[in-house]
Amino acid sequence: MRLTHRQIEIFRAVMQSGNLTRAAEALHTSQPTVSRELARLEQVLGMALFDRVRGRLQPSARALSLFDEIERSYIGLERIASVAEALRQFVSGRLSIASLPALSHSLLPEACRRFAAIHPQASLAITPQESPTLEQWLTEQRFDLGLTEHDEAPAATELKTLFAADEVVVLPEGHPLLAREALSLEDLAGQAFVSLAPQDRYRQQIDALFSERGIARSPVVETASAVSIAAMVRQGLGISVINPLTALACEGWGVEWRRLSVSIPFKVSLIRPLWRASNPLADSFCTEIEAVARDLQARLAR
Repeated sequence: MRLTHRQIEIFRAVMQSGNLTRAAEALHTSQPTVSRELARLEQVLGMALFDRVRGRLQPSARALSLFDEIERSYIGLERIASVAEALRQFVSGRLSIASLPALSHSLLPEACRRFAAIHPQASLAITPQESPTLEQWLTEQRFDLGLTEHDEAPAATELKTLFAADEVVVLPEGHPLLAREALSLEDLAGQAFVSLAPQDRYRQQIDALFSERGIARSPVVETASAVSIAAMVRQGLGISVINPLTALACEGWGVEWRRLSVSIPFKVSLIRPLWRASNPLADSFCTEIEAVARDLQARLAR
């Protein structure tokens, strides 16, 4: 006779329950079957594992030592089963996202919160990066997802428009221009102005519009990010024109925003690699970030 997995399973159930009846219930079998298989196990091992005292089983020292070894094996098996189930459902795992810095402050936090509520065991890796390095990384298939402000997909990727709106004017709390619901370029004439860096394409569009209309501003500070601009505006250094997502994220923190009568389009695109192995978490995250984008679009409309 040879040792079987069923005999080990029955022995473990008896040790855990301390009773033949409860062991049988746990294994969905009968008490006589448990008693018979336990006797066969003792016969195979060539030693008694239990003392029969007044109809009750008392494990011997050898039984306790054997049980310790079996438990170590079962812990390993249960861990393997747990990992397999997690892989099947992909409740755990890691999703990597490359994003423009401004989006990691405005659009991503709420999407990450929603995603984490659905996948509490999964982890997110957010890597902020400016263009064109961001697009190069996405072409190289380094990330599961990407967020850019470009209209065209980088090579070896696919693009989907996630959010589209116009740039807005940001002002410090209490500024006189907040009395108006919308502002024209002429309203900003002579105002202290905080600008993006000269190489920024939005900065170039904004400067061109003011130049075409012959409207002069009073430049105060140049900085590379919209978040930094909002911080400067909050300190009363001037006003500015930035993307609406950052304006919404900073609203109520000493910064307010108003619509601009002239359209300066702002767009966010969701990028997915074509050659990178598909991450099962990516679809779920895309669903959440698309919902956040819709909510933000609705806030702007209001």
